[in-house]
Amino acid sequence: MTEDVVGIFGGSGLYELLEAAEEVRVETPYGAPSDAAFVGRIGTRQVVFMPRHGRHHTIPPHRINFRANLHAMSQMGVTRVLGPAAVGSLQAELAPGDVVIPGQYVDRTWGRSDTFWEGPEVAHLAAADPYCPELGDLAESRATKSGRTVHRHRTMVVIQGPRFGTRAESAWYSQMGWGVVGMTGYPEVALARELGMCYASIALVTDYDAGLEGRPDIAPVSHQEVLRVFAANVDRVRSLLVDVVAALPQERGCACASSRLPQDAAE
Repeated sequence: MTEDVVGIFGGSGLYELLEAAEEVRVETPYGAPSDAAFVGRIGTRQVVFMPRHGRHHTIPPHRINFRANLHAMSQMGVTRVLGPAAVGSLQAELAPGDVVIPGQYVDRTWGRSDTFWEGPEVAHLAAADPYCPELGDLAESRATKSGRTVHRHRTMVVIQGPRFGTRAESAWYSQMGWGVVGMTGYPEVALARELGMCYASIALVTDYDAGLEGRPDIAPVSHQEVLRVFAANVDRVRSLLVDVVAALPQERGCACASSRLPQDAAE
């Protein structure tokens, strides 16, 4: 691929994004990605789609080979990445069905391979502002125009999974002022930025995590409820992704390319 390519990670229900998609297997220095890449177009834009958890959702969040996934995207010429995800709300004003475009993340995972730099050469990613402002602004604009309730610049706390949080953990995150909680937002964004890619998360709120303090009428999250709410909104998520990709400027107007570390471990 020689043109500017957009990458999208996602799950079931999003395969229909691409027109006449071709299945492509990619080998990486970091092992096998979650699945084959599906290469096609949204309008005139070349797009690579990859299911994070495998096409049959067989890979739990803590077992995803994020390095292989991002490196495969890079090998295929991807420079901008959209990461749709289901998240739980930690604040009353972030309701199920709302869209959140995070501006920050808090990493509460452990044991995940989260850098391409493992020595003997050492490099440090500047991650103060991890998400692409251009992609984030565009996602916010398109979601607002579609009539969705959108929340920008909220913080996503990323937990290890696959279990959901306890009431104490959820209350802690909420009291810290963090907006939403998910299991796949990290290290995807950090690895993308090590490769100089733009990255934006488009988070769909599916639940209120372990419930809200003082609200006994709100039940704690269940896997079944997450799937139900996401399925009810998947058409709108798909439509939003199509709108964002179609509205992308041909050339990047941000500084994300400069975040690329001088070389990654595979080079």
